[in-house]
Amino acid sequence: MSLSEVVVETRNLTKVYRDFWGRQKVRALKALDLEIVRGEVFGLLGPNGSGKTTTMKLLLGLLFPTAGEIFILGSSAANVKKNEKIGYLPEESYLYKFLNAEETLDFYGRLFNMSGVVRRQRIAQLISRVGLESAKKRQLREYSKGMARRIGLAQALINDPELVLLDEPTSGLDPIGTRNMKDLILDLKKQGKTVIMSSHLLADVQDVCDRIGILYQGELKELGRVNDLLKVSTETEIRASNLSENAMNKIKKIIEEDNAKLIYSGHPNTSLEELFLKIIEESEAHPGRRIRGGINPIEKS
Repeated sequence: MSLSEVVVETRNLTKVYRDFWGRQKVRALKALDLEIVRGEVFGLLGPNGSGKTTTMKLLLGLLFPTAGEIFILGSSAANVKKNEKIGYLPEESYLYKFLNAEETLDFYGRLFNMSGVVRRQRIAQLISRVGLESAKKRQLREYSKGMARRIGLAQALINDPELVLLDEPTSGLDPIGTRNMKDLILDLKKQGKTVIMSSHLLADVQDVCDRIGILYQGELKELGRVNDLLKVSTETEIRASNLSENAMNKIKKIIEEDNAKLIYSGHPNTSLEELFLKIIEESEAHPGRRIRGGINPIEKS
């Protein structure tokens, strides 16, 4: 992997919130080390108060770290210029309710100094992509929660960003809206975009993310590829523990001698929810344990 492929990098990233007298109030993030590479969908998981939103705000430059460094697209997170290449969908989209979809996207396109021709092209493309063509003339105050999330995503993509940050993107959506949002995220991945999403909905993260990081009480407790983390390495798919290769070959031979067909053999997966709850339980049982050297990027084909 070349360094040019690293889109987001944090080194010993720490954030401490202090009270009026400068005394430590909350240590929201503790020595976070991450590398996120171009073209991957990275999921940030954790219960309320685990540091997910703090991490997002630090990446955007909305907060300043107490210690550590952040590099976004090759420059410091404090460099406001980098935000031209970033799209952000907050958990609650604060949009102008009396504008319609076209007017909303036109407004944000102007903030990026986009020409009229480019703005019109992007607006038409994005409204079509998020499925709001039939409602593009309606004021946003008439939108449902799902429609509001979709126009919020379109707003986050108006500048054709290289990096997209999504905070609870499927929050409040019905099953169809959730499926559409996940399809849009996968479409961004196909375009080579890098996506970082935080969510409480573990099944959604499991469906779209290449890698996940689990935060608990400000510490990175687990990091890796979703398939690797969910794989139960002590079991083989005929539910036998610690099965040797020799024994497996014997089983295969027996299957062949019986004129049957071996459809699949391998390691079954647990669910992301089970993994998540296990990490939390272990963290509470062993408060000082945390992941070390949390750099575990996906392999590039």
